[in-house]
Amino acid sequence: MKKVLLATVISALLFGNALAEDAKVESAHIASPNQYELLLENELVTVLKMTLKPGEQDNWHKHNAETVYFEKGGKATITTSEKDMTLEIPDGYVMWHDQWEHQVKNVGDTTITAIIVEKK
Repeated sequence: MKKVLLATVISALLFGNALAEDAKVESAHIASPNQYELLLENELVTVLKMTLKPGEQDNWHKHNAETVYFEKGGKATITTSEKDMTLEIPDGYVMWHDQWEHQVKNVGDTTITAIIVEKK
């Protein structure tokens, strides 16, 4: 039940903020190289590893359509141009959504890690 509620909350946050591509906003690994490691890039996908330590925040950035696998979840605040939302993300949680722009802050006491597969 918690995963269904989390998916509903995340979908409302993300789909409500689908933005047109903005050349001024950089991809996550360019905007925040300390939090996003480029694992693979080819003509089809970009694969990133996100690591956010407790209290750490990435810079404002964009993603194309993406699937995110949270190896280690945690408590995070996601900020979009429309709202802020604090979520408890469970370990192993998987989500997908369309293109968007945002910023993430780890407001918990554990490191959050995720693998992101982003469509080109």
